[in-house]
Parts: sequence; structure tokens; C-alpha cells
Amino acid sequence: MDCRVVVEAGVPVYDVDAPDEAIRIAVSKTGEMLNPDLNYVEIDVGERTSPEGEELPSAFIAADEALVALELRMDVFNVDRAEHAGRIARKEIGQRLRNVPLEVLDVVEITGEDVESKSPPTNAGDPHEDPE
Repeated sequence: MDCRVVVEAGVPVYDVDAPDEAIRIAVSKTGEMLNPDLNYVEIDVGERTSPEGEELPSAFIAADEALVALELRMDVFNVDRAEHAGRIARKEIGQRLRNVPLEVLDVVEITGEDVESKSPPTNAGDPHEDPE
């Protein structure tokens, strides 16, 4: 089974004045940490809502420091369960984003047509097994 996993990251940004600036810096900083090893991970600005359903900004700023919610999306191939795909994605992303809190938001099974050609295989099977 192949899965598309969405992981939320809380990226800290320092010395910022505006939410737009914090978001721009967080996306850039995250891209630098993920590349070149995980250049197939898509980075999007996270969508936050209050318990009442009110839309909240993706960046929270206090004392010129911000915490920015980003959503990182990657495809994981050859897994047994969706839970396993979430753990693999969190581990792969977490190894590059040190000291950044991560939470798996969504895991969706994908079909062959949904798989993007730019995503290299992330096999969860036998490490000695040839992925081809």
C-alpha cells in the first residue's frame, strides 16, 4: 500500500515583526533543512482553527519571536498500514528538522495515478530488497 502523509510542524522563527515575514522565513528555513535529502517533501502554510471553528493565523508572534504552523506532505511507499506510513514520514522529516515539534495530521492511501513522478520511493520493506 502507498500513502500520502501530511505532517504538521511548529517552526520557530526569531527576530520578526509581522506574521507574513515569519511565514516566509519559516518556509525558507524548512526548505533549507529538508534539501537536498528530502526535496520531494511539499511545504504548505498550515491552517489553524480554534475549538469554536474560528480561523486563526498560521504564525503566532510574541516578543519578536514566532511559532509558525507548516504542513509537510510526502508519499510513502510499500507499507502495511497507514499508521506505519505516518511513523515513517515523521521519522524521515524529524531527522532533518531537529528540535521542531511534529504531528501526523493525515494519512491517505493513494493509487498509482495519484503518485507524483517526482517522489522517489521510500520503501518500508526489507532493506536488502531491491525496490525495482
